[in-house]
Amino acid sequence: MKSFITKMFSKEKKVTIEFCQNNLDRFLNEETFPLFQKFLTQPSVIYKEFECLSECKLCKKSPYAKADGEIIIGESPDDLLNKLKSLGSTR
Repeated sequence: MKSFITKMFSKEKKVTIEFCQNNLDRFLNEETFPLFQKFLTQPSVIYKEFECLSECKLCKKSPYAKADGEIIIGESPDDLLNKLKSLGSTR
């Protein structure tokens, strides 16, 4: 277990990722769900799921998420996950 001081001065920045339930239901499947679940349980990820994020036109077209308030769009669920994973290395 990390000490309080170690956690406080950790260089790993946390990213807050928000999802729309409707979008997840529309684009995630049995293959991609476990991959998202594994990613979202990492200590550097704060995960929130909302009934709606008021991005209805986008929601119908593509898998997306909001990462620290910025909309991230994927061509597929796998593409979205790869983009979300790369956020940790660029922030």
